[in-house]
Amino acid sequence: MDALRVGLIGLGTVGTGVARVLVDHADRMTLRSGRDIRLTRVAVRDTSRPRTIDLPASTLTTDSLAVATAPDVDVVVELIGGLRPAREIVLAALRAGKDVITANKALLCEHGDELFQAAREAKRCIAFEAAVAGGVPIIHTLSQAMTANQITGIEAILNGTSNFILTEMFQKQAAYEDAVALAQQLGFAEADPSMDVKGTDAAQKLGLLTLLAFGTRVTPEQFLVQGIDTIELADLEYADELGYAVKLVATAKLVSDKLELHTQPTLVRNDRPIAQTDGPFNIIGLTGDIVGKTWYSGQGAGGMPTASAVVSDLIDVAAGRARLNFEQLDLWGSRAPFPLQPVEEINRRYYLRMEVEDRAHVMAEITDALGRNEISLASIIQHETPEPEEVASTDPRPRFVPLVIMTHRTSEGRLRAASQALAQLGCIRTPWVCMPISD
Repeated sequence: MDALRVGLIGLGTVGTGVARVLVDHADRMTLRSGRDIRLTRVAVRDTSRPRTIDLPASTLTTDSLAVATAPDVDVVVELIGGLRPAREIVLAALRAGKDVITANKALLCEHGDELFQAAREAKRCIAFEAAVAGGVPIIHTLSQAMTANQITGIEAILNGTSNFILTEMFQKQAAYEDAVALAQQLGFAEADPSMDVKGTDAAQKLGLLTLLAFGTRVTPEQFLVQGIDTIELADLEYADELGYAVKLVATAKLVSDKLELHTQPTLVRNDRPIAQTDGPFNIIGLTGDIVGKTWYSGQGAGGMPTASAVVSDLIDVAAGRARLNFEQLDLWGSRAPFPLQPVEEINRRYYLRMEVEDRAHVMAEITDALGRNEISLASIIQHETPEPEEVASTDPRPRFVPLVIMTHRTSEGRLRAASQALAQLGCIRTPWVCMPISD
């Protein structure tokens, strides 16, 4: 067969990894796909910039659209990220008769319906294994290996950067800012890490998995999304004292034929696989109605794991599998979506940590506010403190001490109503920390 000619757009960390695999392991690529895979054109911002990989100068250009439409390119690999000009590049490639591979989850979340329709009209395919979990082949699993099942639940760590930060904070007693700086130094976090630490990246990935698993298109604006940027070391230590780890967990599950969705820092029991996943690793738990619970784990942050997923898509395109699979996918298609469960109806347990005034009757005020909203308490932690009289003799100001409450199961609606009641009390400093619990 003729060689598969590749146009690579973006030669950053991931793009360099892809180029390195294609150059250093060309024989392996031919063996696995049945044809040569050749890197013929590469679009970069600056052709004169020093690089860690040697490529022929004739392959480099600053014109991304020229690569996307070049006659000597069969498949375009888009690795620049963002929405513009990525959308225009992908559309141009499809209309020029090229297949497309992308790691751009933001692009697919925002413009997936348009791009997939353009691919169908052009009789081309879009492959996106690298868009969700780095080196973990979860797109392949959902679209091929698990197709005998109706997926009933997804529970996952989908952002290796946030997981690395939480691990550093707990295991190394690192301050949040120092853990973020180390993640940036190691290449796990961007210069602006807000997409990672605010939960947006994980929420976008959950949206893609939800589309694959349930046929329902959702955007992060439609469900609960919270990041790790308000979590303190004290929360990780209290969670451990209670037998839990704190993880940024993305969840999608069917509850009475409605989709419950949220991406939030969550307390997970220490004996569960998701709690034991540390550092820049992802883990995805899928529950199918036939197979039951299955787990998939691997490195989700870093250039080479993501490059591995991109190259696997290239091999599938070269072998013809990608187009066959794409034709069977009903993404942004005609399936009736599952309705979303109203946020107020989400039912689970909660962890609350607040700074409360150290005086008589405070606990009664707090439990009354919770009780009036039908929230019962599973446990309370208030570590021993000095006698109030001893402190008042040196500092007459009101003293505040940490209080940790674990609730029994309740609804998000009741919790929100209780939060409003608690906010009216003068004995609690704001803001306080609230996280769900996954038992």
